[in-house]
Amino acid sequence: MSKRNKTYNADSGMAQSGVSEQEKGRNVAMQVAFVGMLGALSAVLMMLEIPLPFAPSFLKMDIGELPALFAGFFLGPVAGVGVVFVKIALKLIFKGTTTAFVGDFSNLVGSCVFILTAALIYKKNKTKKGAILSMVVATVLVSVVYIFLNAFIMFPMYSNLYGLPMDVIIGMGSAVNPLVHDELTMMLWAVLPFNLVKYTLTSVLTFLLYKRCGNALRGIMHKN
Repeated sequence: MSKRNKTYNADSGMAQSGVSEQEKGRNVAMQVAFVGMLGALSAVLMMLEIPLPFAPSFLKMDIGELPALFAGFFLGPVAGVGVVFVKIALKLIFKGTTTAFVGDFSNLVGSCVFILTAALIYKKNKTKKGAILSMVVATVLVSVVYIFLNAFIMFPMYSNLYGLPMDVIIGMGSAVNPLVHDELTMMLWAVLPFNLVKYTLTSVLTFLLYKRCGNALRGIMHKN
């Protein structure tokens, strides 16, 4: 195979001709197991939160989408989204919610936008350039989506649920970031860079780990 035609991915190659129904069933079961396993890992990573110096304290970064992006590239968009739902479910079961489900809903929406965008683009172009393009587009898109999601849904919900005036929420942002002084600057100088950093880091780690780990998983699948 020429270098031009080589793919960046380590896809399992399960959709092969001549595969028996028993083998298909085993492959499906194995995919479900991988989704569950990656979902559990994603939930653990989601709980390892770190603050960023330019963002208010209620915005804490994690790399919980990394296993979901991995699944989206390796097994397809549906599997990637499946990992996201497992992640959120396990987080709620073992840690509960500290935001009356507002933060959990926000994480679910953002994660699905990121994973679906990247996985769908990569599915059309399974090359190294395709992988990079998919993650760049997904990172920019989800960061923009979070501006509108936070401005029109998440922040108003926080304000209503906890009885916090928007001025107080803005004040939490301006306390750590002098560029924040109203809702617009909160979105532009706190929410936007926060998500750009978060999803860029997730993308870089995926790029560095995916091929090696994907080849190992493909070997396990074919062996079984």
